[in-house]
Amino acid sequence: MLEPGDDAPQFSLPNQDGDDVSLDGLPGEHAVVYFYPRADTPGCTTEACSFRDDWDAYEDAGVSVVGISDDPVEDLADFREKYDLPFDLLSDEDGEVSAAYDSYGEKNVFGNEVTGVFRNTFVVDDDGEIVAVYEGVDPENHADEILGDLDLA
Repeated sequence: MLEPGDDAPQFSLPNQDGDDVSLDGLPGEHAVVYFYPRADTPGCTTEACSFRDDWDAYEDAGVSVVGISDDPVEDLADFREKYDLPFDLLSDEDGEVSAAYDSYGEKNVFGNEVTGVFRNTFVVDDDGEIVAVYEGVDPENHADEILGDLDLA
């Protein structure tokens, strides 16, 4: 697993509109890069909406947020619109970026082995260094947890 102090893997992925978004192009002193398994499922919706609900605090602090899953662009567009999400959702259909962040692989879902994205989050500073890592996060309180850890709450 990547750790604080490691260089964050660079990426450029299509967002919900098909426009490329790169890590080094994200504004602010910090970027929250969160990985989630599947758009419009209960846990992923809870997590995305928690970032939405805390959006003013993130924006006031100059912290960018992007969510990454292996969903196709079209699914991301629907998910973002349905829940009025104010941040980009990025499509990593082949799992390459998620794997670079140790957030992709085999997992057990309802008794079945599947390959997919793990629910992990990385906070990256404007120098491209990872400053915080959250593995297997609780989607309900995660956005608040990050704000508290960054002393932005």
